[in-house]
Amino acid sequence: MSVVGIDTGFELGAAPSGPDEISRRLEAMPGTAYVWRLVILLSLAGCFEIYDLFLTGYIAPGLSRSGLLSTTTTAFFGFSGIGAFVAATFAGLFVGTFFLGFLADRFGRRVIFTYALLGYTAASVIMACQTSSEGLLLWRFLAGIGIGVEVITIDAYITELVPSRMRGRAFAVNQSIMFIAVPVVAFLAWWLVPRAPYGVEGWRWVVLIGAAASMIIWVLRLFLPESPLWLARHGRTEEAFRILATLEAKGGATAPGPSASLARPVAQTVARIGFADLFRPPYLSLVVLFMVFNLCQAFGFYGFANWVPTLLVEKGITVTKSLQYSFIVAFAYPIAPLLAASFADKFERRWIIAGACIAIIVFGMTFAQLTEPGLLILCGVLLTACNTTMSYAYHAYQTEVFPTQIRAQASGLVYSMSRLSATFSGFIVAYMLKEAGVTGVFGLITVAMLIVVIAMALFGPNVRGKALDTV
Repeated sequence: MSVVGIDTGFELGAAPSGPDEISRRLEAMPGTAYVWRLVILLSLAGCFEIYDLFLTGYIAPGLSRSGLLSTTTTAFFGFSGIGAFVAATFAGLFVGTFFLGFLADRFGRRVIFTYALLGYTAASVIMACQTSSEGLLLWRFLAGIGIGVEVITIDAYITELVPSRMRGRAFAVNQSIMFIAVPVVAFLAWWLVPRAPYGVEGWRWVVLIGAAASMIIWVLRLFLPESPLWLARHGRTEEAFRILATLEAKGGATAPGPSASLARPVAQTVARIGFADLFRPPYLSLVVLFMVFNLCQAFGFYGFANWVPTLLVEKGITVTKSLQYSFIVAFAYPIAPLLAASFADKFERRWIIAGACIAIIVFGMTFAQLTEPGLLILCGVLLTACNTTMSYAYHAYQTEVFPTQIRAQASGLVYSMSRLSATFSGFIVAYMLKEAGVTGVFGLITVAMLIVVIAMALFGPNVRGKALDTV
């Protein structure tokens, strides 16, 4: 029994006839090739978010070798170490998700989806040119803001274009495509970080390549419609129905016209939902649950993902070999979500998340004890597979439980806790690595994952098969 006495927060009343009809028809829409094409396009754009997040760990050895940053620091909050670079990344992500999530709700998914990435690109290019640790951290922080806005916009976008019966698979495919960036950045780091092509340090090339490739967004945006549900919630009903008719026509369906839809009676009147409503019932319990979840899950995911090369180095493996092993492990990122898609919509999200976290504990502690390269790689692959399974499940989960009017802002609010957690996790992991070694790092991850399992099992609401914004 969930502590939340709602079915994902839609009991405040029936939506106005236009939005309610759009939600009903989106839910009835078949999973056509066109819908999947939109998911793929959004996911390709999301590749740059993942690229940016994971280059944090993969270029860390290069930053250390360049003398800009050190692996560990004497002070806990030392700003001359890799932990500070990780913290700057996630501090920017926190600002983007917590303070700027409202942008996608106010101006639209498509517009913010496009322009958030431009900010990231500009900041990344400038960061790659820095020669001081202060400048490096400042521009890393600003790049993180752009990525923070981007990620919550993509999640809301996909949630509103895909029927509930296939939403789990859509997010699994989304994560699989986005995570293709991980082996790419791992390979580039393995190839470039130990070198200095044309006299430019390899880590700078890794950053610049990602920033240059992100310009593909200007092409992708031309093929993406605005969310019809968002349009309807903002009074642009005719435009919403035109896009919805296009979506249905691509699936071979003959849809009723806007006039017929708008003639439908209004069942109930509903007050406008604002950001302040998130801190009152029935949404408060959801907000608290997902805040706790995000604070803890970040330790499991980024405590490993951002530190793989460094953890391997601490086990006595050379920088070059650690990057090579990390590159091999990285192939699990795009493959694992595709495998997980087979059960993505067969179980409740909370049980998928809880199961993945239990497996993270098991494989994490095993990794800490191993020294043989082959077993380290195998355990790293399994640990990565569990992390990505948890990732796709919660990205879907924390957007579909909130109403369209504030979906991006609400999911950004709770998701920002993982950015806040990851900001400090950089310092905490660095400290644990110094004081207790790799085993201490995974002990920390174990505690965090146990909290997630308990929270999901006891308090997670059921969402499988439920439409958006409907009673």
